[in-house]
Amino acid sequence: MFEYFTDRAKRAVVASQDEALAFRHDFIGTEHLLLGLAASGDSTAQEVLTDHGVDVSRARDETVRLWDEAGIVGTGGQAAKDALSSIGIDVEAIRRRADSTFGPGAFQYPRPAYTPRAKKALELCVREARALGQENIGTEHMLLGLLAEGEGVAIKVLGALEVEPAALREAVLARVAPQAS
Repeated sequence: MFEYFTDRAKRAVVASQDEALAFRHDFIGTEHLLLGLAASGDSTAQEVLTDHGVDVSRARDETVRLWDEAGIVGTGGQAAKDALSSIGIDVEAIRRRADSTFGPGAFQYPRPAYTPRAKKALELCVREARALGQENIGTEHMLLGLLAEGEGVAIKVLGALEVEPAALREAVLARVAPQAS
């Protein structure tokens, strides 16, 4: 699916993965996707979010507050590491070897997996692009997909920041719909 993503959209996806890793999460949720979009400078999604008062710092602060309320903590995939350790695989030894061979941070385990809601948002972004008659998926379609998913933590973050998803959708469509003709 990612082969149809624009370079900016790919960078937003990577930024969302980086956000998950920075918080030591073994998952990528809609909130991580939102943070990746808010951090994707010079993109339609980032511009629309900024126009509505959503910057990466405010979104991150609100996301952390919601995680704290829900008791979500970053474990760095400790359960997976423990399972491997129980059969004699030392993940830290692998990390040290990879770091010495390929450079610091070359080995990330476990790789965060997309939550069902994040997967749904990514599926919906493809549908949004197709509905607009566009082949490539940009950050604007990613934002539309997040908004269409409608129930993830990203929507709660937007609500806490007093941003109406419908207004964001209208703003994105106002920017991209003329391009679809």
